[in-house]
Amino acid sequence: MSVNNIIEIDDELRILGTAHVSSESVELVRNQIEEWGPDLVAVELCPSRMAALTEPESLESEDLLKIIKEGRSAMILLQSALAAQQRRMGISSGEKPGAELLAAVNAAEESDIPVEMIDRDVVITLRRAWKKMGMVEKWRILNAILWEEDDEEVSIDEILGDSDLLSSMMEEAREVAPRAGEVLIDERDSFLAGRIQQIRGKGKVLVVIGAGHLSGVVQNLGEPAFETTSRLAELSEEPPKSVWPIALMAAIPVFLLGTVGWMAYNGEMEELKQTAQTWLALNALLAGLGVLIARGHPLSILVGAIASPITLLNPTLAAGWFPGVNPAKIASPTGKRAPRKFSRSWTRPRYSGRTEWGGCCW
Repeated sequence: MSVNNIIEIDDELRILGTAHVSSESVELVRNQIEEWGPDLVAVELCPSRMAALTEPESLESEDLLKIIKEGRSAMILLQSALAAQQRRMGISSGEKPGAELLAAVNAAEESDIPVEMIDRDVVITLRRAWKKMGMVEKWRILNAILWEEDDEEVSIDEILGDSDLLSSMMEEAREVAPRAGEVLIDERDSFLAGRIQQIRGKGKVLVVIGAGHLSGVVQNLGEPAFETTSRLAELSEEPPKSVWPIALMAAIPVFLLGTVGWMAYNGEMEELKQTAQTWLALNALLAGLGVLIARGHPLSILVGAIASPITLLNPTLAAGWFPGVNPAKIASPTGKRAPRKFSRSWTRPRYSGRTEWGGCCW
């Protein structure tokens, strides 16, 4: 581990930059707590991620539909991405993503040292990122995660030992999705710095964060404390829901019903019957084909085909919900199965800056 990843802000504040899938980072965190003897350990976690690390069996045993209904599906998505990231990087140390953060929590608790969670809630972060991205940017991220391959391979030791290399990789990730980069990197750098300013003055504070945030956090700490802490409230807000997609969805059934009414008013019953049959057939066929391409169960294909024409008339319903819920009702999957299923499809074998969203950023 490079000394560049251990920064002394002053005698009372030390910041460690770690890799979330590195056994070396785990050992460094434990050694720093034992040798430096902090009065407080701050970790780059929010309550949701802390629960996922300390009580994974709780999330894994829960019904997947219950998780989705309670708005915690973001945690499943994040765990899937991290699991896939670990495989792509070829990590053979046996450490799971976030192991060094869990090690910091465990070591602090063993020494009766208070632990402070300083990261923004993961659900708010993902919602803000999704809201800021346009369709092109969302496609770029999906493409970078699922299909693109790079010829260059980069090891964990190279990443942690070369701060310039890490900065270059972060900037490459930002080129793929600049708006998401603003939320996942810049906003969280500012949020982490603000939380660190809040807990300064409580004795010796050891902060454990991902190496990708190190330079940004240190830069933000150079600003007046009042400025960094005053931004916390704004950065904690969930993005407002946009009205125009709902209005557009509502306009579709109004247009269809208006067309039907106009044709009926003008006595075009034969044309209306033919149009309705064509519309029903196309909707059912395309919906069923979509489920088939997604390798859905035969019963899900049938459900999707039947539901599609109906859901088009109701903007509050989505055709994909019904074939998706159908197998979930039958098989009752748990939170443990979802990350395993999703991450198997993310099979890129190499690590590159384009996948920075998975490992180092979180």
